[in-house]
Amino acid sequence: MKLQKHPEYRENLWLALEIGNSRLHWALFIGETLECVWDTNHLPESVIQQMAQCRTLDDLPAEIFPLTKRSRKQKEIIAETSSYLALFVASVVPKQTALWQKYSHIRVITLDQVPLKEMYPTLGIDRALALWGAGKTWGFPMLVIDAGTALTFTGADANQCLVGGAILPGIGLQFATLGQETGQLPLVETHNFTLPQRFALNTPEAIQSGVIYTLLAGIKDFIEAWWNLFPEGKVAIKGGDRSLLINYLQSQFPKIAAHLIVEPNLIFWGMQKIVMKNGQ
Repeated sequence: MKLQKHPEYRENLWLALEIGNSRLHWALFIGETLECVWDTNHLPESVIQQMAQCRTLDDLPAEIFPLTKRSRKQKEIIAETSSYLALFVASVVPKQTALWQKYSHIRVITLDQVPLKEMYPTLGIDRALALWGAGKTWGFPMLVIDAGTALTFTGADANQCLVGGAILPGIGLQFATLGQETGQLPLVETHNFTLPQRFALNTPEAIQSGVIYTLLAGIKDFIEAWWNLFPEGKVAIKGGDRSLLINYLQSQFPKIAAHLIVEPNLIFWGMQKIVMKNGQ
């Protein structure tokens, strides 16, 4: 499917959708420019069918494109689309992907469309796209840390070949697991950037100490191992817990934190590189 030109401004208008396990992550592009990003809940089939009838950006249901995202600039620039809203999708949830297949102007980006070399078939499309977006934007070798529900490390060398990576439970999942799967330990959450005492004198703070300090030590170890392999290698971090972890790293390991590229939209940049290469 090729993108069509806007009749007046001769720009390409398209939507990117990352389907996650619990949320939908959206981006609006005008050509190569990322205009805005937002999140929504997973949507029912009826809303998806309604979207298929839309001819303008303002026609999109509020469940898909919240009113708060409809800026004056967008309304001035984008009066109407050519004939439809092109939608490019990356998904890690097959059941949700099947629902969106009912939208007629969709293109699902699959692993074989990501130009990274030597990928294995079960590599998550989200990890591949984030690595491709980071590497093509800031250069390879590149290691991407995704601080989401799972904490993942994914790297590629200067030849854009996958080096490999690792997956472990993210900070929130570690807290939740201890609270839900043990009989005596409470459910603990962290809502601020203050590091707990390392040697705590109560159970909630002991849980915070154990999770946070071992997680930070693990991140430091992976980054140093990456730089041992690739002294000029870059490291980018994304994900919902990125700000929390960056603040902790700045406190504990400021030299490492200073070298990190912080960019929440790496997956969308990966999609943009592929769409711009193949969609014209």
